[in-house]
Amino acid sequence: MTEPTKSVLECRHVVRKFREGSSELVVLSGVDLNVRAAERVAIVGASGSGKTTLLQIMGGLDDPSEGEVFVDGQPMHGSNELSKADLRNRYIGFVYQFHHLLPEFTAAENVAMPLLIRREPKSEALAKARDILARVGLGERLTHKPGELSGGERQRAAVARALITRPQLVLADEPTGNLDAGNGEHVLKLMLELNRELETSLVVVTHDQTIASRMDRVLVLENGVLHDQ
Repeated sequence: MTEPTKSVLECRHVVRKFREGSSELVVLSGVDLNVRAAERVAIVGASGSGKTTLLQIMGGLDDPSEGEVFVDGQPMHGSNELSKADLRNRYIGFVYQFHHLLPEFTAAENVAMPLLIRREPKSEALAKARDILARVGLGERLTHKPGELSGGERQRAAVARALITRPQLVLADEPTGNLDAGNGEHVLKLMLELNRELETSLVVVTHDQTIASRMDRVLVLENGVLHDQ
């Protein structure tokens, strides 16, 4: 059983500034956050408040102007890109509003990709992909390419891809924002079930209060800082 007090993700005074001509735009002005093992956290806020920027910094896809991010106690920033990519691959799964599946590969190949990047044998990676696709209701769609799947099916495949490595942390950016209500509910329930089963921490950026209400904590990003709703 995972130690409940363990910190999976920690942000310490994260600042993000952007230069716009001669002026400076401060999007994040000192974000502090601690996410525990298996915890579900929603981050809400007005459009343009910096939610996606914060999520990208958490996942090592963008660098903070100031501050630090730790994943499983290891610094995400300040190392080379190869080290960051390795940390992402070992500890983090990503789910976006748009699935980002590779169109030329089958559902099974797309889902197996994080394991193939780790240089797992192809046969083993595909076997694990088949297993998790069956779990998300796509056991009959293994050889279909993204263009042959419905929107809901593509997003379920994206969730399977995020979770195939059994990551300690899943970062989700409006994961149901591109789906109708029925498919959105299906994908959300699936993410919550797998979060419980795998004890994966879940950080969800959303504008949907219905989704936010089903998390353990809801934080509001406002004026560049996070506070409890």
